[in-house]
Amino acid sequence: MQMNVSVRDLMRQQKKRRVYIQRLEKLIPFFLFIIACGSVLTTLGIIYTLLSNAIAFFSHVSIWEFFTSTVLKPLSKEPQFGVLPLVAGTLTSTVIAMFVATPIGLMVAIYLSEFASSRARKILKPILELLAGIPTIVYGFFAFTFVTPILQKVIPSLEATNILSPGIVMGVMIIPMIASLSEDAMNAVPNTLREGALALGSTRFEMALKVVIPGALSGIIASIVLGISRAIGETMIVTIASGSSKNFSFDVTQSMQTMTAYIVEVTGGDAPAGSTIYYSLYAVALTLFIFTLLMNYVASMITKKFKEDY
Repeated sequence: MQMNVSVRDLMRQQKKRRVYIQRLEKLIPFFLFIIACGSVLTTLGIIYTLLSNAIAFFSHVSIWEFFTSTVLKPLSKEPQFGVLPLVAGTLTSTVIAMFVATPIGLMVAIYLSEFASSRARKILKPILELLAGIPTIVYGFFAFTFVTPILQKVIPSLEATNILSPGIVMGVMIIPMIASLSEDAMNAVPNTLREGALALGSTRFEMALKVVIPGALSGIIASIVLGISRAIGETMIVTIASGSSKNFSFDVTQSMQTMTAYIVEVTGGDAPAGSTIYYSLYAVALTLFIFTLLMNYVASMITKKFKEDY
């Protein structure tokens, strides 16, 4: 009798536990939905902040002047607000960074994925990822105090603050991103394709170039585009090492200013709230947001176009 009561109590407890679990499982999707909505609302809040303040700026400065003028003099008696000098500085530093990061990152990814032993991979990959953990302000001072003096010995016309040095250091900073994401994409290529290429007489290097890289092309291109977005949005390196000259030029030996560095300059300066200079940082930030959004869209489109299903 006691045994029957124990079994009955046990079944009742299990039933209560199942009911509790079912209720909890019904709450989990709602909880996840709230979190997802929080992310969306945060993005919408950022867009609203940028647009509302950018509209206030464009009520004083024409959109045509802002996007086509090559003169940026926010502190002069007759201020001029042309974003092209900042766009030129941003694009120049990004191109330099990607010229450094892309080939080195891909070569590192090929070595780690196709040539390195498991022991070497366990040692080298964490060391490589340490570069991603270094604060960007440290990279900025490294570019200003170490890289620039070395480059000045090679390029005598190089100014103390220039766009070449921070561009190179940004490329070094982006190497782990491209290398890690590209290696993950290469590891996703089935080993049967590798074995087939080797069976047909290909060397390991030919197999990597003609089989693995084409098979992982969507992931590799996506990593490069994400690296470009990272370079466009970099702040402290260019703020410290590239200077604040607002010249519309593509001369890498000269001091140039990027969009992020201009935002830092305005927010850290004496621009009074509500002034045209103050609102100009929101217009520049909106331009930077559009650049980053386009990069992410391009990465998504490229990934879908070149994606391989195995």
